[in-house]
Amino acid sequence: MSQATIYDSWDWFFPPQKDQDSELLQQWGFVPGIKDLLVLRQVHALEHATVWMLSTLGGVAAHRNSSSSDDNENIGGLSTEKGFFLYGDINLEQLKKAVHLALARLKRGEWDLAIHPRCGTNSSVAALLTTGMILTTHLVLPREPIGQLVGMGLATATANYFAPDIGMMVQKYITTAIPFNLKILEIAKSIDMWGNQAYFVGLQWQTS
Repeated sequence: MSQATIYDSWDWFFPPQKDQDSELLQQWGFVPGIKDLLVLRQVHALEHATVWMLSTLGGVAAHRNSSSSDDNENIGGLSTEKGFFLYGDINLEQLKKAVHLALARLKRGEWDLAIHPRCGTNSSVAALLTTGMILTTHLVLPREPIGQLVGMGLATATANYFAPDIGMMVQKYITTAIPFNLKILEIAKSIDMWGNQAYFVGLQWQTS
């Protein structure tokens, strides 16, 4: 099973609800940074779905049921609480279509489009899991060199085996959320905070 289809076999144990983030904001809005966090999760999901749609509009049949080779690996993204940046050889008119299509399909129930195998979440999960398992192996096994080396190798292999599944799960329930509250403001060429050429999709929170 390829990375792009790992999550396709999973059910959503906690299906997204249209008003869930609005209700969270009403209840916990007094907590500093809570709104930015809720916005960022929704922006992150729309960024992923837009990358899938751009691959589709570019002539590649990218979809959550596709193989990993269907993803346009030349496109990268960065989410912020104001919207997201995309990098790569992107046609502006196609980008505009892709963003609107991605938002519509996510709201319509195609939630798996919010998850992407190249997301940095997966890399972070893999690194943390590998580090944790190697450290645990080091502490548990006898301190003789051969045993330690074998243990570290097994720990690394085990972490790499489980990391994609866990990374996708973390994306589903922690680092992304269906953008029920996002309104598209602008889609244009831009410069990111480091001075790099990019395309920016400006977004605004609105109560669902």
